[in-house]
Amino acid sequence: MDPYGDEKLVELYDVDNPSGSDHDFVRALADSLGARKIVDLGCGTGLLTRTLAVGDREVIGVDPSPTMLNYARRTPSTVTWIDGDHTAIKPTGDVDLALSTGNSVMHIPDLPEALTSLAGALRTGGVLVFESRNPLARAWESWTREATYGERDTSVGHLTEWLDLIEVADGRVVFDAHNLYDDGRDDVYRSELYFRSAAEISHALEAAGFAVQVLGGWRGEAFTPESRLMIFRAEKL
Repeated sequence: MDPYGDEKLVELYDVDNPSGSDHDFVRALADSLGARKIVDLGCGTGLLTRTLAVGDREVIGVDPSPTMLNYARRTPSTVTWIDGDHTAIKPTGDVDLALSTGNSVMHIPDLPEALTSLAGALRTGGVLVFESRNPLARAWESWTREATYGERDTSVGHLTEWLDLIEVADGRVVFDAHNLYDDGRDDVYRSELYFRSAAEISHALEAAGFAVQVLGGWRGEAFTPESRLMIFRAEKL
């Protein structure tokens, strides 16, 4: 099932998730590496992916949502778009930079398998970068109707929105996102996120053949237990 199957809501994705310090970090990293080939896993609408496709770079965007990718394809670019998850990434061993932003890795049940796929695509010395929410910050505790309820006028009409927390168990968090239109239709999308510790992710990266650096923010902040995010910059050995 496509969790982003409503084309109307996909139109709002870039509005709700605009370019920011995460995109700046990745673009600067790509430039510093002199990256000629880049893979973006969980590319979504391609907002960041397209900006990486400069000069003669080869950029590949991979996403499991056909609706997201159909939207991405509407904007002309040289990006190669691939429908699928990490299993669609070929083990070419020549990728300079792999990335997965927007907390995309939190949607992946089998992270070690995904990291192995990405390692197979990267050259020796190639870099993987992604972020994940720090479970110590317990972000899910605010994912309630009372804390998230709001209304706004959008390009797809007036929307009333809120989150309902469904389940929290062993690092797995399930929640529903409600999108209520003025005609009374309530489109509900269920998501599962996997909250993993810095140590757990670091160990999985090391097992996949990476040397790991953990940051606490996209501006290079040091990681601490109080950090909201964990930024992983991993070099393939």
